[in-house]
Amino acid sequence: MSGGDIDIQQAGAGTLDDTLDDRAGPRPEPAAGGAGLRKEDLHASVSSPVLDTMNFLNEITLRYPEAISFAPGRPYDGFFDNEQIFTHIRRFLDHLAAEGSTPQDVRTAVFQYGPTAGQIRDVLADSLRVDEDIDVPPESIVVTVGAQEGMLLVLRALMGGPDDVLLVSSPCYVGITGAARLLDVTLTAVEERENGISCDDVEAAILAEHARGRRPRAFYVVPDHSNPSGTTMDLKTRHALLDLAARHDFLVLEDTPYRLVSPGTPLPTLKSLDRERRVVHLGSFSKTLFPGARVGFVIADQRVVDADGRGGLLADEIAKIKSMVTVNTSSLSQAAVAGALLASDGRLSELNTDAAAYYGRAMSSVLAGLDRTIPADRRAALGVRWNRPTGGFFLRLEVPFRADNAALTRSAQDFGVIWTPMSYFYPQGGGEHAIRLSTSYLTTAEIEEGTARLARFIAAESAAAR
Repeated sequence: MSGGDIDIQQAGAGTLDDTLDDRAGPRPEPAAGGAGLRKEDLHASVSSPVLDTMNFLNEITLRYPEAISFAPGRPYDGFFDNEQIFTHIRRFLDHLAAEGSTPQDVRTAVFQYGPTAGQIRDVLADSLRVDEDIDVPPESIVVTVGAQEGMLLVLRALMGGPDDVLLVSSPCYVGITGAARLLDVTLTAVEERENGISCDDVEAAILAEHARGRRPRAFYVVPDHSNPSGTTMDLKTRHALLDLAARHDFLVLEDTPYRLVSPGTPLPTLKSLDRERRVVHLGSFSKTLFPGARVGFVIADQRVVDADGRGGLLADEIAKIKSMVTVNTSSLSQAAVAGALLASDGRLSELNTDAAAYYGRAMSSVLAGLDRTIPADRRAALGVRWNRPTGGFFLRLEVPFRADNAALTRSAQDFGVIWTPMSYFYPQGGGEHAIRLSTSYLTTAEIEEGTARLARFIAAESAAAR
């Protein structure tokens, strides 16, 4: 997952806690004399509304299995083939042998604990160089259990005291805000404008934090087809953000799960433009290969110097933390990812040509369906509008009524269509009159029917709100 998406279960894909389903009845009380815990004595993160909202979406999906769901931000299943996994792993094992590894070396590489920082860093570095123009040494990379672990490790490494602050664009991917809650990291939201983040707003937030006596350590952003709003940062803003990071001495946490599964030539990553090591790059193979691998990576080539003047890389410090969290990323998963990269000469963009075209058509189909079912004069009268992303998995739709859990329940029950309230993605409040639509997981026929159902729901809710 990455900046990606914390995925929503599909009907039949799993079970929910009984307390989330009123058909199951209340959970029995613990037996007399048994150990009992008060929730208020647990870490505050377990009571986070974000966790409850994800469970609520799971519940709605399972309760209304016939509903068409625009909620899950997962790749389309049609690109997966059962034999791929064996082909990828075999390709990597052959690569190790060709590089001089003995059969014992190969066996150890696959079956044993591996290096904490990862055993495919050279393959990743080569791929990043040819596909993204990111030229970093392998030792600056840490292979992680998805980008989600990368976020947790980076925040733990960077946030050294109670006055350190993480800035996030808002609305924001819930994975980063959830990681911050787990670590008791202070968040400050920088509101997106209609076309994305403004560097003036970022600078104003930085100055306000300094005035409070706090230190902004990093700014998290998804510059390409962001989750949840679908916005893309233009080239001028990318350069301006890097200049701002240098002037105010903070790092940019760049999360990029959607750029190589979107049609057209992407803008350069912030990391490829980074000349002063201001960008920590979070990568994931969940969308470009397959999420079941649970492989991501962090590029952290910043120099770290201790009190005695000895230096190393931020990646080294992140690897130390990882050794106490997941020890190492699955060797089999790394082998599958590396095999796919080797087979495509490291060019994920070429490997994903068909997928990018598919997702581009899916986005166009959703936009066309909205245009057809809610034409311009009708949406002007209703006060409905949406943005038009050129890629990625998500778009934002604004409505004249409260798009909350109660509205979502009515939508699923009475109209057979599911979506995600945008309010879930605002760490400091907002988004009450907007919904997120995911375009990646549905067929063209489902999109056509789903947008028609959505239009009927919006019309009914708009009428009721007057």
